[in-house]
Amino acid sequence: MKKIAFVTGATAGIGKATARLLAKNNYDLILCGRRKEMLKDIENELKGYGAEVYAAKLDVRKRKEVETFFEDLPDRWKNMDVLVNNAGLAAGLDSFAGGNLDDWDQMVDTNIKGLLYVSRMVMPLMVNRRSGHIVNIGSIAGKEIYTGGNVYCGTKHAVDALSRSMRRELAEFDIRVSGIHPGAVETEFSLVRFKGDAERSKKVYEGYQSLVANDIAEAILWCLNQPKHVNINELTIMPLAQPAAGVVFKK
Repeated sequence: MKKIAFVTGATAGIGKATARLLAKNNYDLILCGRRKEMLKDIENELKGYGAEVYAAKLDVRKRKEVETFFEDLPDRWKNMDVLVNNAGLAAGLDSFAGGNLDDWDQMVDTNIKGLLYVSRMVMPLMVNRRSGHIVNIGSIAGKEIYTGGNVYCGTKHAVDALSRSMRRELAEFDIRVSGIHPGAVETEFSLVRFKGDAERSKKVYEGYQSLVANDIAEAILWCLNQPKHVNINELTIMPLAQPAAGVVFKK
């Protein structure tokens, strides 16, 4: 019987790569994202791999939307085996003193509250079944800080703490919790951070070989494929050229 995985932020980047890899490895997928057309494209692609797909537009920042999403979810899809809390973003590189409060709200609402809203709906389903695996996508910014990262780093430190708290609470119900903390991954991340400035975004990844989304997807699948008595608490995954947050050796 095929397993069911729910991937948030599935329209691009790590979320899309993860959904694709899981579909190729005998998972059916629940997908959500804010961009309806892109969501439809990935849904059609995954069906081509033989996966059944339930996809719906969802902004994880909005608690009522999240609640409605789960109210509308057919019973068959509530037996989810895996939750990948991938939806997240960085906005700007301002100092605290010059910080954009809208950027702060966006990061806190997406990276922390969005993860909490979705997890709060999924965890009781897993607890009732005494089975499941939650994978939270953090960041090297949740382990270290870097100049201009302030609030983003704070939100990812929160994701790290929440992952550890989930693990402690859910272990007695045979639910695994893994945190994945990537360094520089060439996705839309910098394009979003710099509000669509493609030239500035491109420079972030020039002069070295960054990670790509599929590197993280492969790590997620590896965590999921461990024997049931094995929990991978966390993985920190960096490009060779990036030994620490904010430090990249370019050629």
